[in-house]
Amino acid sequence: MADIYELSLALNLREALSDGELAELRWHLGLGPRPERLRIVPAFPVVVEGEHGEPVTVDDPVPLLGEKGEAWKAGGALVSVLVRPEDVRHGTWALTVRQEIHPDAFDRTGELLGWLATKADDRHRVAADAVQLGWTRFYESDRFEPLVVRDGEVVWP
Repeated sequence: MADIYELSLALNLREALSDGELAELRWHLGLGPRPERLRIVPAFPVVVEGEHGEPVTVDDPVPLLGEKGEAWKAGGALVSVLVRPEDVRHGTWALTVRQEIHPDAFDRTGELLGWLATKADDRHRVAADAVQLGWTRFYESDRFEPLVVRDGEVVWP
């Protein structure tokens, strides 16, 4: 048994992205190199064993939505795609993501998703304080739950 969830995003971004934001988003999606400075999700603290066996916290940045290929538990393929729509009335960027995520990654991935919610097209707004970015599904379930960011925080399953 594994605690794996399928995470699916399908949204259009309404706001123009700065070159730095675009570079960092592309890195998180596995579509480009890591930028020198990370601003959207600035820290990736990990505790490792130090030289003398003591716990040491180091920064270990990893792309949060960049897995590609066959899914480990959810079936199907893991993808991340970011394209400019031909019709600019549909947003400045179209984003589709399908990834597997463990609950241990909810907080850090939630930082990125919270930022995406601030950039999402208004049609993704389901209430004054909530933006629906996509869906989640426990890998053994056939039921999808809306993936909502409310007041800047992801409502995880």
